[in-house]
Amino acid sequence: MLDTSCTTPSVLGVAIPSPLRRLFDYRPDGPAPTDGWQPGLRVQVSFGRRQVVGVVIECRDTSDLPLDKLKPIDARLDDAPLPADWLWLCRFTARYYQHAIGDTLQNAMPALLRQGRSLTPRTRERWTASHAARGDAPPELSRAPRQAALLDMLQQHAQGLVTQAVLAQSFTREQLKALVNKGLVERHEEPMTGGQQPQGAVLAEPALPLNGEQAAAMARLHAGLDTFHPCLLHGVTGSGKTEVYLQLIEAVITRQRQALVLVPEIGLTPQTLERFRKRFQCTVVALHSGLTDNDRLDAWEAAASGRAPIVIGTRSAIFTPLARPGAIIVDEEHDGSFKQQEGLRYHARDLAIIRAQHHAIPVVMGSATPALESLQHATAGDYHHLRLTQRASRHAPARLELVDLRGRTRQGGLITPVLEAITTTLNAGHQVLVFINRRGFAPTLACHACGWLAECNHCDAHMTLHRQPPLLACHHCDHRRPLPDACPDCGSADLRPLGSGTERTEETLAERFPDTPVHRIDRDSTRRRDALEQTLTEVRRGEPCLLVGTQMLAKGHHLPHVNLVVVVNADAGLYASDFRALEHSAQLLEQVAGRAGRSAHPGRVLVQTLHPDDPNLRLLAARGYDALAEQLLEERRAAALPPFRYLALLRLESPAEQDVSSLAESASTATRAFIEQSELDIDCLGPVPAPMERRQNRYHMQIMLGADKRSRLHAACAQLIAWMEAEPGARRVRWSLDIDPQTLS
Repeated sequence: MLDTSCTTPSVLGVAIPSPLRRLFDYRPDGPAPTDGWQPGLRVQVSFGRRQVVGVVIECRDTSDLPLDKLKPIDARLDDAPLPADWLWLCRFTARYYQHAIGDTLQNAMPALLRQGRSLTPRTRERWTASHAARGDAPPELSRAPRQAALLDMLQQHAQGLVTQAVLAQSFTREQLKALVNKGLVERHEEPMTGGQQPQGAVLAEPALPLNGEQAAAMARLHAGLDTFHPCLLHGVTGSGKTEVYLQLIEAVITRQRQALVLVPEIGLTPQTLERFRKRFQCTVVALHSGLTDNDRLDAWEAAASGRAPIVIGTRSAIFTPLARPGAIIVDEEHDGSFKQQEGLRYHARDLAIIRAQHHAIPVVMGSATPALESLQHATAGDYHHLRLTQRASRHAPARLELVDLRGRTRQGGLITPVLEAITTTLNAGHQVLVFINRRGFAPTLACHACGWLAECNHCDAHMTLHRQPPLLACHHCDHRRPLPDACPDCGSADLRPLGSGTERTEETLAERFPDTPVHRIDRDSTRRRDALEQTLTEVRRGEPCLLVGTQMLAKGHHLPHVNLVVVVNADAGLYASDFRALEHSAQLLEQVAGRAGRSAHPGRVLVQTLHPDDPNLRLLAARGYDALAEQLLEERRAAALPPFRYLALLRLESPAEQDVSSLAESASTATRAFIEQSELDIDCLGPVPAPMERRQNRYHMQIMLGADKRSRLHAACAQLIAWMEAEPGARRVRWSLDIDPQTLS
């Protein structure tokens, strides 16, 4: 429960943006807010030598310090507290992820609120024809033809027009003001985002007809609109999951509530926004890292006030306050981008479930390749398992065809039979997607004379060869250096690229198919604003072309004219040290395969591999992701790994190897002593070097804790954090605790 308001408290417990896991006591000075001091009010305070913006969390009459020793509040920034549902979620997040509450609040609010800006929307003018202007133009406008034309235009728009739209038609402000003075036009001020809403029907275009499976899923969702109703919408690629989302949102808006939709990547946001705005006659706002600070605050405020019935965003949008929450949708729920990997290491999907439970509303998690955690919850009956097995095109999803790479010559990573299949597909007028999850021209540069490999000076990693522009780059620390003229070890000039990346495959295909456009889509080629959307718009026109891309192309994009998908190398994730690597690799392969054959023609997927006899890869190719996931769940159960056990990972790093190893040993010893004294069933594994021990000239080590109950794990984590904060040696080492880690790197 949040602390209730207190008109004249003696002490305010304030969350300060810092890594310290505590509140700081201040003395309220000056007049109290109209409704008294409450949790959620922002204040400006002195913290050390800085002035910072903090958030009141507690109002009380006592402090561990004498009241006359407390610093006063310098300024109160709000008359009303920030939204209560937002504050509740932040407090839960800080507790569950064992993170500082002040830093959690900083991560969860827009930048302008962190800087002290008020939560008031920017406004704009809207002009409408008045009741007195109905019918023909008044006689007094006979000598003012431009005013008459302006009035006629406004009469044709019942909802009125904003100033920018009026000026775009070559009218002026003076003409608008003249009509206002004559009582023919009215001026209204409205918020910049989520302003005047259309009256009447919710939909701008009709919903699509549902097949039997979609209708059954919708019936289940309709039955639980007023309850916490977790559903796993498990549908093959192209099965119409988005249409189910849209019709659920229609039901939510009809009930005067709001829907929050989470998507995994910023690249999917424009595509999703366009589809939602075409369907609905209401404000749809987006929240993602590509917005300006002003636009982000406007969207946040529109959602908090209830003016925006639909909110779409990436991971951080889970912290968007909603005035009337009605449903939460997590699209591609398996995607790793929903897990924040730095700072506050939260998982947006898991917080979506907690938030839906708090509000007693349905939450829908959609995927063709659900995470094993979600599948286990569905199997255990914790989630409703809604299956969509049919594609809208009525073609079965394309199965993987394994292509043996052993002993075959490759051109840009591709062998001759695959190049012939690409030729056949292009000649038939279709498009081809070539998937290679490596940026650059080649994974590294090698000396053919002595075997030297280009290695990063700051990381235990090879440097990637790039041709555009020509250089060597480390994709872990972003260190770059020019290409050498000769081998630094033996002086030989015979330096050759080793392996293939997107640039090399693009170059090979452009030489092989000179009359066919080749579009490369990776992080390097899409840095320019809207570059990805412009490329995809060109691809959707349907002319034969080749797409070369990384996993950016595997996430939810509808490419109806792609009939052949080629996976250049499927082996990268098969034998990695992380126990989740096979799960993630299988999801990626299945998602990439899902881009093929989404319209009238069946698709084909060719997967090049050096291990065509690998039993896991053969099972995935023969029976699909669901069969492999079932097997992986049994292996996880036998090995006592998630989702059958809960993990936390302590990461430590320092430029001094001795500092990090010494602290890691001491921390593990202290943790084992606590476990033994408490007689808790908890595993403490490590310390061990991280999979990449040296990164950015810092040495990394890890300690893993595992337990079969969350409460036991959190008790051990709390003790470990307290020990680390009290240990002097920890001040020389950067460390973080990751609850429910999704990767061991």
